[in-house]
Amino acid sequence: MSSIWSCIKVPAAALWRDSRGLAATEFAMIVPLMLLMLFGTIDVSSGVAVDRKVTLVARTLSDLTSQSKAVGDADLDNFFLASYGIMWPYPSTPVQATISELYIDPASSVARVQWSKGSAPRGAGSTIGVPPGLIGRDSSGNILPNQYLIFSEVSYLYRPIVGYVMAKAGVTLSDTAYTRPRQSTCVFYGSETACPKTGT
Repeated sequence: MSSIWSCIKVPAAALWRDSRGLAATEFAMIVPLMLLMLFGTIDVSSGVAVDRKVTLVARTLSDLTSQSKAVGDADLDNFFLASYGIMWPYPSTPVQATISELYIDPASSVARVQWSKGSAPRGAGSTIGVPPGLIGRDSSGNILPNQYLIFSEVSYLYRPIVGYVMAKAGVTLSDTAYTRPRQSTCVFYGSETACPKTGT
């Protein structure tokens, strides 16, 4: 029995002292975690970059429109194209954008759509919530008349490159922007020659 134990003891001790292959074993255990962290970082950082670009698209779209006294379909198409260019190097195909002009009713502070163009245009006269800070008031707290806002809405379906951390189907990123007309009381659309108050 002792001879059997001595025969087993020597190889067992040698095996315990043998560290060959240890690094390969540790590497095999760590690689999946490292790959998960790598691809997760790529997906999340790309998502943050796309989200920032979506915000820039919304601001640019409302800014370009607010600098005009009047716009037509060709003008708005150019504004959309210029705004979509901001998405480079990411594809602009998933971008959904809408530009609208809002009239703020001084009696009720309700913002109503004057006109709307884009991927999902809003109906004329429909209401949209506006941050209270954007509604001008006089020293007595009364809402000032003839207030218009250019309102842009942008959404983007971001699909991660790998999808280890984020949903493979994608995440919808969106933002909005409000801008006051700069050259006139409102921005005329088409053949409009005045600033009509729709839905009041």
